[in-house]
Amino acid sequence: MKRNLLIATMLMLVFAMNSCDKNFEDININPSLANDLNPVYLFSNAQRLSAIPSYHYQGEIVQQINTPYGGILAAGNRNIINDQHANAAFNTLFNESIRYLIEVINKTQDNPDESNLHNMARIWKAYCFQILVDTYGDVPYSEAGQGYISGIFLPKYDLSETIYDAIIQEYTDATNALDASKASIGTADLFYGGDIAKWKRLGNSLLLRAGMRYTKIDESRARTLVAQAVDPARGGVLLSNDDNALIQFNATYTNATSNALLGGERANYYIGAAFVDFLKTHNDPRLRYIAVKYENPSNPLATAGSANTNPADQQGMPYGYDESSIEDAPGFPGKIGSAFQYSQFNRATVMRIDAPEYLVSYSQTQLLLAEARYRGFITTGTAAEYYESAIVAHMEQANTYGSMPAISASEKTDYLSGAGVAFDEANALQQINEQYWVSSFRNWSEGWANFRRSGYPQLSPINFPSQDPSVAAGGGFIRRLVYPLREVSVNSANVSEAASRMGGDNLGVPVFWDR
Repeated sequence: MKRNLLIATMLMLVFAMNSCDKNFEDININPSLANDLNPVYLFSNAQRLSAIPSYHYQGEIVQQINTPYGGILAAGNRNIINDQHANAAFNTLFNESIRYLIEVINKTQDNPDESNLHNMARIWKAYCFQILVDTYGDVPYSEAGQGYISGIFLPKYDLSETIYDAIIQEYTDATNALDASKASIGTADLFYGGDIAKWKRLGNSLLLRAGMRYTKIDESRARTLVAQAVDPARGGVLLSNDDNALIQFNATYTNATSNALLGGERANYYIGAAFVDFLKTHNDPRLRYIAVKYENPSNPLATAGSANTNPADQQGMPYGYDESSIEDAPGFPGKIGSAFQYSQFNRATVMRIDAPEYLVSYSQTQLLLAEARYRGFITTGTAAEYYESAIVAHMEQANTYGSMPAISASEKTDYLSGAGVAFDEANALQQINEQYWVSSFRNWSEGWANFRRSGYPQLSPINFPSQDPSVAAGGGFIRRLVYPLREVSVNSANVSEAASRMGGDNLGVPVFWDR
């Protein structure tokens, strides 16, 4: 009896084991959860996440945002290294946007029905890498995002010049390959709702941007790339504000930069003196959208008190001071409680939590065309026409930030004819790039890149007493950000090789197009 029971038990175990193998994959798939992500959702997320906050370094380097405080707030305001803020672009773009875009590209490369999504992802991946090169110099490219695909978890760092070559090729080839007769991804495209003509203009505008980066080191190549970008046979560049590439945030998906500047430290962020002074000097109507003095700046949004947006009353915070020495700065306005009475960003307009984030704008594109025309890279239109069109376009962008009265036609006309703004051939490069500085407000990564390329506006170095020595040696401005500490620790051999190649991993080393 016992022997028969033992045999029966063994047979049941064998049967059970065989049963476990049968249809194993089917029965171990949760029918309630997604097992494979649709690439259009990955693409949407990559677009959204590429609107990264960049205020602590880039916005402070170009002197549009300031804080007198050290500790966790210190970075570009004092020309010092702060890993917490230096790693934002590296970690966000590599760990999120680029990782998703590479997955989209791999999922769609063999599917003709998804060719437009495939090429849109190629363009936007190139955009993300351009930001990384502009920010850090040499970065992983050829082996980036290959952990899941190829098991490469410690990617090598490629030469930034080589990466730019690849970026330009991607802008060119992917833009050419877009085809309006093929399937659209519709509303999954957060920029244009799948409009292929607009994507072609975006790709060409990014090629224009990349081409103009070479004006300092290779004007011949800049000329060639600009001519290619504006070629109407390729679709042309952005035509109006309707073509702006932006992320429109809302109450659920809020703007990361606004969140940070409206958080617990809201009373500690001010507008840089150079920016306020420039706008005031030229009677710029955009100032009322940007700057405000609050009755109680330390209080929460709802109880900050009356908002004084009168341009004449605005005063930017000067650089080179800390929270103690600022009281000795010329024209110190005093304090309200613990907050200084310098102008802050308007929480009801440009710093709304649902404020749009402009990544590539018509205004910026027109200003690049103005400079290209002035340099003789293109022959259509006039530099003055592009310049004035750009200023008007950026003034009209202000309407997207809130319910303040729109800038009137007469205000635009008066501004364009005003002293220092009316187009002047003798000072054209300065004027064009000063306006690029204004048009890149909040798009601080691009504003910083163009400042390094053009040398305008002619800002005074911050010269904080304890600034990083490499900044002083490099002319008083931060030229690149350092690699994240985590990357230095984990991928040390490749980081060390790249740093040695560039001349060091410090704030004073210029990226290749800035040398």
